[in-house]
Amino acid sequence: MMSSASSPPLLPVSNPTPAASPPSSAAADPNSIPAVRLFLSSLSDSIRRSLSDRRPWPELLDRSAFSRPESLADATSRLRKNLAYFRVNYVAFLAVALAVSLLAHPVSLLVLLTLLAAWCFLYLLRPSESSLVLFGRAFSDRETLGGLVLVSLLVVFLTSVGSLIISALTVGAVIVCAHGAFRMPEDLFLDEPEAAGGATAGLLSFLGGAGTTGALRI
Repeated sequence: MMSSASSPPLLPVSNPTPAASPPSSAAADPNSIPAVRLFLSSLSDSIRRSLSDRRPWPELLDRSAFSRPESLADATSRLRKNLAYFRVNYVAFLAVALAVSLLAHPVSLLVLLTLLAAWCFLYLLRPSESSLVLFGRAFSDRETLGGLVLVSLLVVFLTSVGSLIISALTVGAVIVCAHGAFRMPEDLFLDEPEAAGGATAGLLSFLGGAGTTGALRI
């Protein structure tokens, strides 16, 4: 009797509930993906779709297809047909010419990259439902766009970036026009009505869905 009275009471035993496992990466919220990754992925897909419509480069550089145009009207007609057929190739050539020119001037390249980063993070990647807040003041979309446009114009026209871009595009455009005027388009066949400009429009289609969630504050 005495020994049973001095024994400690028995505690009920219960099985602990296992903690819920964290959701796998496959079931993660898509909104948690960084906005920059979505932006770059959309840009890469748009460029890849546009470049898929390019013509074969050997066809562009076929030496046997070049001849001197008989008149200015003949040169204009050739240029119009070649622009419609080699549109993507010409745009790619202009982009390469601009890239080479910027790589040869690293300071201008750094200024341009800074300007593009400002556009991406302050406007393109900013959620449409939230306003930009700088030093405690909220700016509307119109004010943000106006400020970025003003800064872009000042940077482009008051520095060497503008002259560099214009000179590179001018040289590239002269080469494109010379190629289009001297290449005979008789062997070219436009099998799609893409001459209206749909091929290069895909390069900017990534701008539509570049929004993120959450406010941007500095």
